[in-house]
Amino acid sequence: MLILSYRPFPAPQPYAETGPIFLCAVACPAPSDSHLMPAILDGVRDVLIKGYGPDDRIRYGTGRIVDTTEAEAAMAAIFEDPAVSYIHIRSARNNCFQCRVERG
Repeated sequence: MLILSYRPFPAPQPYAETGPIFLCAVACPAPSDSHLMPAILDGVRDVLIKGYGPDDRIRYGTGRIVDTTEAEAAMAAIFEDPAVSYIHIRSARNNCFQCRVERG
């Protein structure tokens, strides 16, 4: 594994924290279906999901901890808000960034 710092936002702002990410030290295949929950979440009980607007700011009221098996339905509900451009899936325990889910 390699550990690097990563900020999943294009520019610094109050909520654009930088945190660690872990990468495979050797090349590994990308997921074959980008419409599935990523394998990194296999075995994870719950996750924090948060919606963000086109300005990369949190859309307040969208953040919630959900059971991983209910995450897709919860994200579909968040995307009902047309002001939400994307969603972050984060660790429910430490708020660590896991992945970004795009609208559409």
